[in-house]
Amino acid sequence: MLNFKKTLTLAVAASTLAVAAPAIAQDTGATIGFLGGFTGPIESLTPPIFAGAELVAKQVNEQGGLLGGELTLISADGACDATAAAAAADRLINTDNVTAIIGGLCTGETIGGFNGSGIASGTLFVSPASSAPALTTLDDNDLVFRTTPSDALQGIRMADLLLAKGVQDIAITYVNNDYGKGFADALSAAFTEGGGTVAANVAHEEGKADYRAELGNLVASQNLVILAYANASGNTILRQAVESGNFTTYVGGDGMVGDDLLNGIDASAVEGMIATRAGAPTGDATTTYNDLANAAGIEANATYAPQSYDAAFLLALAIEKNGSAGREGLGAALRDVASAPGEKILPGEWTKAKELIAAGTDIDYDGAGGPLDFDEVGDVDGIIVELAVEGGSFVEKGVIE
Repeated sequence: MLNFKKTLTLAVAASTLAVAAPAIAQDTGATIGFLGGFTGPIESLTPPIFAGAELVAKQVNEQGGLLGGELTLISADGACDATAAAAAADRLINTDNVTAIIGGLCTGETIGGFNGSGIASGTLFVSPASSAPALTTLDDNDLVFRTTPSDALQGIRMADLLLAKGVQDIAITYVNNDYGKGFADALSAAFTEGGGTVAANVAHEEGKADYRAELGNLVASQNLVILAYANASGNTILRQAVESGNFTTYVGGDGMVGDDLLNGIDASAVEGMIATRAGAPTGDATTTYNDLANAAGIEANATYAPQSYDAAFLLALAIEKNGSAGREGLGAALRDVASAPGEKILPGEWTKAKELIAAGTDIDYDGAGGPLDFDEVGDVDGIIVELAVEGGSFVEKGVIE
């Protein structure tokens, strides 16, 4: 999911777990940074994603800690913006001295944060939500990974879903950044290849109060696909599209899946709205994670919360495997703990994992969001699920085959 450039907001939401020790010159333990859009167009999506990572830190510390000490988690606000993320990442890396970073969430946060202090310091980034295809081709020295599939897959699955529902033509509007353009390109290509017609494909700029001109260029189809953000242009465009009366079917990508999307909109007017996002397969790992999250009082299935949990758990495993809080060698350790061969580790099984690592036994973490066998560029396969608006909120309907 999630994007590239917005306006600079340097609100640094520094948040440290109460169970964690300060991130200063630790002899034991390690500090991980969390870089995400606590302000800006995804601000309603970020807290549950952060909660997924917080749950890992809590579990690690309750089960004996990391490297003989505590796992500290520090957050910084990237504001879904490349420039803000670069400054936030610099603080995490050079002031807080984090070992690695979970994030960013928007693709621009990840690229902006990494291309500054990240690559210069050799800091490992694992994003739970940056889904733009641009991340696949980033020149990153094998330091940038993600636990969610690329929008190259989400675009194909959205096209498959719409065609299966008998939708033969669509009009697309996308936020003009890496996330929006990459998603729109993948959707357009797959939908056309499947026999559908893309009647219009129009970029829009973030931060406007009025998108009626853009909507006027989209009326060639009554089926409107909006690839944007729930807290920003997504809400405004959807509201003004409903007011226009020119569209009968509404479709959104993962960035639209949030209750804030419907603020100021008559929910009955968008009943049945279709959306897609990364999902999780059925199985022991997903069931275990759901039980742990529910017991902790967090929203287990919030958008990208499982993928954030996986990013944090994998980084903790990699640091333990690497044997130090240093950054060198951490990428190789990450690949080791994420892939076969090895004894399966499920979410929450920190004590078991530590014992196996100490014994020199290979492990293979099976994640809350599915298997995490990274390819040569740090991407993973995954599944995409369908959601629909029912009674004023999004309800997951199942895997898109």
